[in-house]
Amino acid sequence: MLLRITHQTRYGYTPAVQHAQHMAWLQPVSTPWQQLLDFQLQADPAPASMDTSTDVFGNQRCHFSIEQPHEALTVTARSLVQTAAPPIRFSHATCAQVREQFAYRAGQQFSQAAEFLYPSPYVAREPAFVDYAAPSLSPDRCLFEACIELTARIHADFRYDPHSTDLHTPALTALEQRCGVCQDFAHIMLACLRGLGLPARYVSGYLLTQPPPGQPRLIGADASHAWVSVFLPDAHGEQALDAGGIQQHGLWCDFDPTNNRFGWGTPGEDYVTVAIGRDFGDVTPLRGVLHGGGHGHTLDVGVTVEPV
Repeated sequence: MLLRITHQTRYGYTPAVQHAQHMAWLQPVSTPWQQLLDFQLQADPAPASMDTSTDVFGNQRCHFSIEQPHEALTVTARSLVQTAAPPIRFSHATCAQVREQFAYRAGQQFSQAAEFLYPSPYVAREPAFVDYAAPSLSPDRCLFEACIELTARIHADFRYDPHSTDLHTPALTALEQRCGVCQDFAHIMLACLRGLGLPARYVSGYLLTQPPPGQPRLIGADASHAWVSVFLPDAHGEQALDAGGIQQHGLWCDFDPTNNRFGWGTPGEDYVTVAIGRDFGDVTPLRGVLHGGGHGHTLDVGVTVEPV
């Protein structure tokens, strides 16, 4: 599937910002299941400098600076991505087997997936997550099947409500109130898995949404999306590299609790992966440091995902 994505972010500042430094995680990665054909990032006012580097997780990170006073900043990312349907793969390792494989032993060979075992700023270790996950993630159960069930449970148990949380709402709060958005559901699932010693990472990206029958596709009506990727060490196939270009033994399988979907390397060909990290904080689409002004600001984000 060929998809064109336009992601526009606009800030308004009061009083004017004198100069600013920004970092953006907006460039989709290339994986075995998606190919980035074109990417353009533009900012208004025009940046004094702009450069791209690879972060520790293999994502493309753009840094740019605005060296003039400005009352507004508009950042527009345009991507053209070719996606493919995920292959059929199988994994039979149990939760206990995977947990034992990643248990610490002095002198053992390092696995890149082990980076995603531990708590992170948005994914705390709390007994409540383990209690919620326990009915699905029993020790002798196949982890792959258990994740399918946990994904379905979160989808059924939680109400999608964009007004119930914000970017900084703790995952425990979303768990307790049983509502939130895709970011919250991803953080909850990560906390459930990591709390039981199972490696799982946060994925940011986009999802092609379909308008109601008879209605036109609305420009700017889509949004960024988030889901979870779980490492299954006994799975194998032609996926030699992960999203960060790291050689893998085993495969990552993606689970989207917001929409109750899953697939190897991607939940589906209507998904676009932008970046991976421990949680939202590692892959924030846009963040920066402002100097001189900007004490009050407004934010408007518009995303359009459309088939070509």
